[in-house]
Amino acid sequence: QVQLVESGGGLVQAGGSLRLSCAASGRSFSNYIMGWFRQAPGKEREFAALINWSRGNTYYTDSVKGRFTISRDNAKNTVYLQMNSLKPEDTAVYYCAAKLKSLRSIFDYRNYDSWGRGTQVTVSS
Repeated sequence: QVQLVESGGGLVQAGGSLRLSCAASGRSFSNYIMGWFRQAPGKEREFAALINWSRGNTYYTDSVKGRFTISRDNAKNTVYLQMNSLKPEDTAVYYCAAKLKSLRSIFDYRNYDSWGRGTQVTVSS
């Protein structure tokens, strides 16, 4: 069974940085897509970034391109989200998610099979 545990959230001023971590366990993730999604109060969960675990290719939503970087450490079975130049609109609960590779959209949170509990990121202006 896949387990995902996020850490690294917190309160930061606009322009600051945070690094989120997602420790993954339960199986080999070579056939998985790992994603970071976020959900602000009163809004639907939205895609932020993802990485193909085996190939390493990455995708980002337009609003975080150039500011966020997703990466993974195979030895530690951990996925990271480095967030720089944070803005108040980045405030949300950030979730790590895992999806077996398939034809279903990799950008739709409803297609992901496993989720962490989330970590709060708050950016003050």
